[in-house]
Amino acid sequence: MSSSESESRAGAPEQHDSDTSRLHQLGYAQELARHMSGFSNFAVSFTIISILSGCLTLYGFGLNTGGPAVIVWGWPFVGLMTLFVGLAMAEVCSSFPTAGGLYYWSAKLARKNSAAWSWFTGWFNFLGQVAVTAGIDFGAAFFLNAFLDLQFGFDARPWHTILLFGLILLLHGALNQFGVRVVARLNDISVWWHVVGVAVIVGVLAFVPDEHQSASFVFTEFVNNTGWQSSLYVALIGLLLAQYTLTGFDASAHMTEETKDASVAGPRGIVMSIVVSIVAGWILLIGLTFAIQSYDSATGTATGVPPAQIFIDAVGNTGGKLLLLIAIGAQLFCGMASVTANSRMIYAFSRDGALPASSFWHQINPRTRTPTNAIWLAAGGAFVLGLPYLWNATAYAAVTSIAVIGLYIAYVLPTFLRLRQGEEFERGPWHLGRWSRPIGIIAVTWVAFITVLFMLPTTSPVTLSSFNYTPLAVLAVLGFAGIWWLVSARNWFTGPKVQGSPEELAAAERELESLA
Repeated sequence: MSSSESESRAGAPEQHDSDTSRLHQLGYAQELARHMSGFSNFAVSFTIISILSGCLTLYGFGLNTGGPAVIVWGWPFVGLMTLFVGLAMAEVCSSFPTAGGLYYWSAKLARKNSAAWSWFTGWFNFLGQVAVTAGIDFGAAFFLNAFLDLQFGFDARPWHTILLFGLILLLHGALNQFGVRVVARLNDISVWWHVVGVAVIVGVLAFVPDEHQSASFVFTEFVNNTGWQSSLYVALIGLLLAQYTLTGFDASAHMTEETKDASVAGPRGIVMSIVVSIVAGWILLIGLTFAIQSYDSATGTATGVPPAQIFIDAVGNTGGKLLLLIAIGAQLFCGMASVTANSRMIYAFSRDGALPASSFWHQINPRTRTPTNAIWLAAGGAFVLGLPYLWNATAYAAVTSIAVIGLYIAYVLPTFLRLRQGEEFERGPWHLGRWSRPIGIIAVTWVAFITVLFMLPTTSPVTLSSFNYTPLAVLAVLGFAGIWWLVSARNWFTGPKVQGSPEELAAAERELESLA
């Protein structure tokens, strides 16, 4: 054996001990299995961002709300703003690599009222996590329904889509029960599925169709089918396509208790998932827009899935179905990873007593060492959030807006608190140096802007069937959390709990291992 090999093998347990020791310093036992590599950690966030999910499922929204110009130019602009948010988050993640993620960071960074900051950050994160799971699997249901309609005549009426939505959530809940090793392996596969899938889709759309749109159409054509008169307003709300797609990268933080070398791998996972998604997503959107054969056909498709119609118009029925299956596969990978990250946030939040029936949601399956009950709360909550689609045609856009607002508020609150700390902030091994403050200011400003923007109505006139119920969902969760805080929680919720001394935490870990 070479010296490098022996050092590598010797270093593995040392790194594990270092990760466990840091977790003990943060107050927690190593209850979850730490099997994830840095690549697997990146893979979870990259899979949840899923350009083949977000880009394609909201592509029809983009065609009507700004058209090609907003789709193509909105993507790199929103991508840059999102990168600022991700960089600021990654720096904090390096200091506090724990599954609680955002709400734990707020508790540690607040100068005063730390419990309140932690409480509301956690509840916004909970709302956003459930909503993004709903949005991902809802989108997968749309695309699967389109394929079943094309292949078997299973048309896309609302209750059909909701049925498929529920079945997909059941599948993802069941997959997550098999343990983190299975999920990690599937997420690793998902990265290559997305990269190769984008290459295949763009390659086919580039070389197979006889005709393509002109460059002036792809980069300058503005379309407004919203009913609103202001082009600026329409262009701004059209940014939802990009902003919704570029969410979920906090998964890398929530998976740090299961990741080796977490204080470096977690931040890298956040940043690299955003960077790779920006590049690959822009290529996908440009390639898809060039391949549009008929704008009216794409926006008026009976399946309700414009990309499916674009595939079929461009490469024929059989080829279109095959491309559609590539997208569906990516979306199913994405939803599975979202349930994983969502359940870890629920597990950590309930570990600190912040959810009703916390002791139930915090339970760990001793055989798989996964938070089984939290997994099913994630799936069940997502299903409830998607049910308004039965009577509200704009429900999907609302779900995606809820995901953006809930997640990004939770993303930026720790950044805001970190800015207030200034030089008192104790940096981890991965940090931004002198760029920390300007990047943090840009991140906070951008999130404040989009929080207002995506609560606004997307179509005119505003009716019961087109009403954007995002403000109601956000206010319902904020109201529940706020009332509960004032009436009860402020008297007992103190923020993240310390589970015990390092010796007590080690003893708890040995007991858990004996039950496995």
